[in-house]
Amino acid sequence: MKHVLITGASSGIGKQLALDYAAEGWKVTACGRNVERLEALAAASEQISILTFDITNLEDTRQALAWVQADLAILCAGTCEYLDNGVVEADKVLRVMTTNLMGPINCLDALLPGMATGTRIALVGSTASLVPLPRAEAYGASKAALAYFCRSLSLDLAPRGIALSLVMPGFVKTPLTDSNDFPMPMMITVEKSSEFIRKGLARGASEIAFPPLFAWVLRFISVLPQSLLRLLAKRLVR
Repeated sequence: MKHVLITGASSGIGKQLALDYAAEGWKVTACGRNVERLEALAAASEQISILTFDITNLEDTRQALAWVQADLAILCAGTCEYLDNGVVEADKVLRVMTTNLMGPINCLDALLPGMATGTRIALVGSTASLVPLPRAEAYGASKAALAYFCRSLSLDLAPRGIALSLVMPGFVKTPLTDSNDFPMPMMITVEKSSEFIRKGLARGASEIAFPPLFAWVLRFISVLPQSLLRLLAKRLVR
């Protein structure tokens, strides 16, 4: 039986991935901080077991994941806070960077010693890392840093036969995006997101960006001259 470990499994994309992999017959280890939500998730399928820890705490993460050996690890936990009116709030940026960048890195620190040849790790970034967007300084920077880390680490892990995949969703309807106060073009459901991710990982894709049209638009914008890029990015998301 194949084993998948998923962080951020108490809600959103992570929760849906846990349910879908369990339905496919995988053994699922669902990780998060909210015990009640994780217990409810485990009650939905006998294939799901839970681990409760905070990925931003390195020692807690090491202790929780020390004995985990998975065929696939999907590091999905993340957060978002926006900066308003160009006011840089260092504590807010630190919180976002700690969760979105150092959280997955802490998990990698704990998981990699037990990962065998032929296994795969997926890091969930964001299409927001492709272009500068208003108010998204902290979030976009954290996901851009994670993308670079993933692409670079994949080169170093290749000789060990451990593959990395970078997942870059667009707007997905989750409790996190429910608090957004701006238009979110081409938003998709967690069910559709899970489908994109699972299909991409099954075929061994190194990068999985979706929805495809939205990702294509952002990639196109990203190669334009900076003056035009800034103009289009402001119109894309306010």
